[in-house]
Amino acid sequence: MVSSVIHGVILALGLILPLGVQNVFVFNQGATQSTFKKTLPVIITAAICDTLLISLAVLGVSVIVLGVYWIKLILLTIGIIFLLYMGYVTWKSKPGTYSSDEKALAPKKQVAFAASVSLLNPHAIMDTIGVIGTSSISYTGTEKLAFTLACIATSWIWFFSLALVGRRVGRLNNSGGFIANLNKVSALIMWGTAIYLTFTLIT
Repeated sequence: MVSSVIHGVILALGLILPLGVQNVFVFNQGATQSTFKKTLPVIITAAICDTLLISLAVLGVSVIVLGVYWIKLILLTIGIIFLLYMGYVTWKSKPGTYSSDEKALAPKKQVAFAASVSLLNPHAIMDTIGVIGTSSISYTGTEKLAFTLACIATSWIWFFSLALVGRRVGRLNNSGGFIANLNKVSALIMWGTAIYLTFTLIT
């Protein structure tokens, strides 16, 4: 069982570590929200979405769902629209101060954006299926459960840690220039992902 836990942790980290829209968004919120408590909506939403994807991958449900072409088409289209919109909002957002929440995203927007970047990217879903779903096949019973829980726990710990690091970095570099540049980088990554998904859709 120990080996299945270690395996789960390593695989989950391998999937979650690369710089992507989800990670950038969580980090960005950690840096821009006035208190760590106010980043909880984005952290919990991202972690719950990953928990759902991991669970579906292990159960094999996601393979069946994404095997239907029109479902993949809808996911891609909605994902592209969301990313373009989120990129626009992030690019236009102005850095605020830590004593004011005027420029910070409201909890509802945090939840909506975090859910969209987590669930509306078919490639991220396929990565979860291909790595975690496929690897889980080699386990049964308690070992499979331990593997799944290890992947999920790694995801939760990662998002809390990422937001915390974002907050530390944001407070150490609390000038408007740092936050403005962070927003620009975040927006470019979102738009780049949207362009990539568009090419995938038309080819």
